[in-house]
Amino acid sequence: MAKTESGRRPARAMKTTYEKWQEGEKIPVLKAFFVDDVMKVGLEPWERMGGKGAFIDLAGSENTNGVYLCEVPPGKALKPQRHLYEEMIYVLSGRGGASVWYEEGRKQTFEWQAGSLFSPPLNAWVQLFNGSGSESARFLAVTTAPLVMNLFHNLDFLFNLDYRFTDRFNGEEGYFNQAADPSPEGWWRTNFVSNLGTFQPRTGEGQGDGINRGVGVQTAVFSLAESTLGAHISQWPIGTYKKAHRHGPGANIILLRGRGYSLLWPEGKARQRIDWHPGSLFVPPPQWFHQHFNAGSEPVRFVALRWGDKFYMGGVFGHEGVGTDVKEGGNQIEYEDQDPEIHKLFARECAKSGVHVEEEEFWRRRDP
Repeated sequence: MAKTESGRRPARAMKTTYEKWQEGEKIPVLKAFFVDDVMKVGLEPWERMGGKGAFIDLAGSENTNGVYLCEVPPGKALKPQRHLYEEMIYVLSGRGGASVWYEEGRKQTFEWQAGSLFSPPLNAWVQLFNGSGSESARFLAVTTAPLVMNLFHNLDFLFNLDYRFTDRFNGEEGYFNQAADPSPEGWWRTNFVSNLGTFQPRTGEGQGDGINRGVGVQTAVFSLAESTLGAHISQWPIGTYKKAHRHGPGANIILLRGRGYSLLWPEGKARQRIDWHPGSLFVPPPQWFHQHFNAGSEPVRFVALRWGDKFYMGGVFGHEGVGTDVKEGGNQIEYEDQDPEIHKLFARECAKSGVHVEEEEFWRRRDP
């Protein structure tokens, strides 16, 4: 089915199983290309969860993964949940704890705070608690629910299957301890990251697997709970920007620090611009080139919650070749090959903020 230039597909006559389930949950469903601030999205009481919530359907996800927001009331706990779709949880505000279990007597309990990232193991019970008696805690979750629900179209199976994936989680102690060191390839295999805002990424211009994304880019890549979803944080300095690249759907980008903008475009089409700041959320549409620019006064950092875990489903949905030059059949545009107007625009934006651009860094060609 053809797409419009906004990245959205034309309306369908029939609703999917996931869309019908969303309607039945009776909370807001925000459909958008870009969300300016996830902390300002309105939430409503969510009976299933025992808190407040809202769904976010972003055009670039193409119904492969989905987003929801949820708040844990002050001094309260959410209802225990179990489901046959995978989930990554990023804590936006507040502090508290979580318990995960297959058997009541073998619960794993850990504490979380604003900036924490974790993934409940598949089909295990999970319950979140608010550690404050006066303030709500808000988190954002990315799930594989759209894909799984539409594939099986049987909610009873997805929510009431009594099967334990003990190859992923078997109640072992320390399951939610943060990994101290990356693998030799630069990936952290862990089930809990205490604070993405302070986590130290790798030095150098890589993405944990040899990808050179541009001047001064630092990255940490996470594989969580043996999930098919993955995550990475990316940080780059003042007065710099990342190389344009493209990939498949479902890379949910949340800004953690800094201000700037992104350009997004389908090959051969006009570029669209979005301006972002901490709390902004967007998903580049599949196979659209996109490029991220730091025009502010501090380093930028974002987290991408996405498909493409290194160990599982690393090459599905068009997430391969993202670091290979387009001239070599890949999906990345090198600085020297980009439209000159892109750099000119960046220089003008930096001048507005009084930010210096180190010109020669961008045109230093790669080693042969």
